[in-house]
Amino acid sequence: MSNDIQTRSSGAPGSTDARQKEKAPRYGSAALTPPVDVIEDAGGITLYADLPGVSRENLNLHVEAETLTIEAESSLSVPDGLKTSHTEVGLGRFQRVFTLSKELDTEKVSAELAQGVLKLRIPKAEHAKPRRINVEVA
Repeated sequence: MSNDIQTRSSGAPGSTDARQKEKAPRYGSAALTPPVDVIEDAGGITLYADLPGVSRENLNLHVEAETLTIEAESSLSVPDGLKTSHTEVGLGRFQRVFTLSKELDTEKVSAELAQGVLKLRIPKAEHAKPRRINVEVA
């Protein structure tokens, strides 16, 4: 999936709305949609989300009902004494929302963040795991 910018409203050029945006921060409430790989196995799912420049302190994960939300802000700063002359990516806010299956155990979610990649492991609930049924001879 590509990095899409999602915005809440847009004004026509030259409108009052557009002039107010010029004074506001560059992106306001816009967010990048981070690319995510989802791998399912017999024990649950693993999500890998690309979040370059995001530290643990700027990462917010929460599950409510069957909704998983990933929100993060990158902190790519310019070293002291240097000044940028051109910035390709000036937006450092990420957001992604997933609807989870009822077969997943959201009480046992684990998360790791390493080198800009978030790894989330969500195991299947016990009632959803395959199990072997023993048959006894009568």
